[in-house]
Amino acid sequence: MKPDAPADAPLPSAALIDEAPEEVKVKVPLALEDWLAVLCMGALCLITFANVLVRYFTDQSLAWTEEISVFLLIVVTLAGGCAAMARDRHIKIEYFSESGSPERRRRLARIGALCSTLFFLVLAGLSVRLVWDEYRFEETTPGIGLPKWWYSIWLPVLSLAIALRAFGLFLRNARKGGAQ
Repeated sequence: MKPDAPADAPLPSAALIDEAPEEVKVKVPLALEDWLAVLCMGALCLITFANVLVRYFTDQSLAWTEEISVFLLIVVTLAGGCAAMARDRHIKIEYFSESGSPERRRRLARIGALCSTLFFLVLAGLSVRLVWDEYRFEETTPGIGLPKWWYSIWLPVLSLAIALRAFGLFLRNARKGGAQ
């Protein structure tokens, strides 16, 4: 704010701050992804805090915490990506997505949603092969010795969820284009 501006004048950056986005109407509640991310993030905080306390007081480390933390970070990332896809809040190149005619913007939104759907379907398919190989060859984790597929099964599941959310976004964008 400039020194000569009135005290009640809005900050120039106020237009850049997103207001709370309106909640999209979807058939499968977004609370599923939100709560999954919240629970994983809470568990991640507790595990990390416990490891810090143990290291501080005993000069030892809880070796299993790193393994679990990496798993929880992956789940948080995929759950957040799923929620962002459903809310159409994923990363875009605004120069392209916000310029041009309304029809061009709708067409780019549909193409982006279809590309995302295809990408996450391929990722789900390839990660199913990874999980199957880990199961078949009985691979175990180095820290705890648990079966690796217990961790990696979430990659195809959440990738498929993101693909379904992206396809739902495509359908919503297609309906918007037809209604106008």
